[in-house]
Amino acid sequence: QVQLTESGGGSVQAGGSLRLSCAPSQYGFSNNYMVGWFRQAPGKEREAVATILRGSGKTFYVDSVKGRFTISQDHPETAVFLQMNSLRPEDTAMYYCAAGRGGTWSRAMFYDYWGQGTQVTVSS
Repeated sequence: QVQLTESGGGSVQAGGSLRLSCAPSQYGFSNNYMVGWFRQAPGKEREAVATILRGSGKTFYVDSVKGRFTISQDHPETAVFLQMNSLRPEDTAMYYCAAGRGGTWSRAMFYDYWGQGTQVTVSS
């Protein structure tokens, strides 16, 4: 059982930056996992933001964050990060880290493990 712990959320003004971290439990993420970030704003559906394939390092992004967010991984500690720049009020949401063994990166059903979430609030 992989347990995930997110950190790094907070409140910033529009245009600011935050860096989210996702730390796995002692078993970490093996190279056949994909690790992603999802977000959910009040009254909205959960949305895939970005995912990284642990083995190849290939990354995927939702169009609305391309060029502003960067997902990366840290070897050998296995942590995964989401660097968020040029934040906008519409980025305000609870952000969740998730890990799965494969499938469509943007669909939550392919992720087996989820963190508790970290709140990101962007004010205008």
